[in-house]
Amino acid sequence: MKITSIISIVLVIVGALVWLAVGIFGVNPITMLLGSGVVPRIIYVLVGLAGLWTIFFAIMYKPFRRIN
Repeated sequence: MKITSIISIVLVIVGALVWLAVGIFGVNPITMLLGSGVVPRIIYVLVGLAGLWTIFFAIMYKPFRRIN
């Protein structure tokens, strides 16, 4: 479970940086590096699944709860 959460957080951060590049510079680094086709689509799906896993992790395990 721990390695899955670490991988998902890394993918969410990468996805956030890609959206930052799209928003600020108007370029998509994934398509610049890999072109258009199946591979970028797989990366986008993995990043989306990582986001869903991170949401699940935050709801189920409450990592930011206050400990009294």
